[in-house]
Amino acid sequence: MKTYMAKSGQVERSWWLFDAENKIVGRLASELAVILMGKHRSTYTPHVDTGDFVVVVNVDKISFTGKKWEQKTYSWYTGYPGQKTETAEKRRERHPDRILREAVRRMLPKSKLGRQMLSKLKIYVGTDHPHQAQNPVPRETGTPA
Repeated sequence: MKTYMAKSGQVERSWWLFDAENKIVGRLASELAVILMGKHRSTYTPHVDTGDFVVVVNVDKISFTGKKWEQKTYSWYTGYPGQKTETAEKRRERHPDRILREAVRRMLPKSKLGRQMLSKLKIYVGTDHPHQAQNPVPRETGTPA
């Protein structure tokens, strides 16, 4: 019995289309992270990017549970003393795609491999996206591949 180890050139990638309308941020992000890493496949190999491409539309209609729109804060360092902070509500007005992208990024490996996996995530605010030629398969959250 031999253990199968995938090689980077042998991975067949598919395209998935998710509609984020009325979905919870964390639950959607965890499912997207699993698909980007390739853990939904039997050929998963930790040191190879075996994941698929993911297109997410309607990200401006995503939701949080509870009072997170007012209470959750995002902070970042600007290079000057102190940090900038903003609530999730303000971030949704300015950059609604960054809420989901940051949630997914923090669930991926913190390495070159994780950055490569994150580059396969395509997030769009409306229902239109430029990836029609790849024929992304629509998929609901919570369904097996």
